[in-house]
Amino acid sequence: MTAARPHVQSVAKFVRVSPRKARLVADHIRGRSVPEARTILAFMTRAAAREIEKVLRSAIANAESNPNLHWNGDDLAVAAVFVDEGPTIKRFRPRARGRVNPIFKRTCHITIRVDQLVPSEAAKKPKPAIEEKPKKAASAGSKAKRTSKKKEAVAS
Repeated sequence: MTAARPHVQSVAKFVRVSPRKARLVADHIRGRSVPEARTILAFMTRAAAREIEKVLRSAIANAESNPNLHWNGDDLAVAAVFVDEGPTIKRFRPRARGRVNPIFKRTCHITIRVDQLVPSEAAKKPKPAIEEKPKKAASAGSKAKRTSKKKEAVAS
């Protein structure tokens, strides 16, 4: 049995954000480097991004302060992000004619796991789908050379 790669994680429990909404934000940072993930979260307008950014900062601090690892925060990558459902707080709103409607205030548990960025992973950055080669400017002289070469090939 091979030993698993070392990782450091941080957990925030009972966060007052719906798990479904938090998962939408978590999907954006999964597998990215830490500086890239922090930039994405800083410019995201969703409320869950602020909570996930706090957990990410905590995971980075845990990795940097671990005496066995001595990791640098900029050399880390987000290995895993998962958002589990927490307990639901149930409230009720009075309605017309003595009726009542339930209100469910959902909570979640956010876990972020970071590990060191492997150099081969850094080299696997996605390449653009279409690579265009720069077109050379055709001059009048070069076209004349091509036509004369074609004539020579036909004549031989």
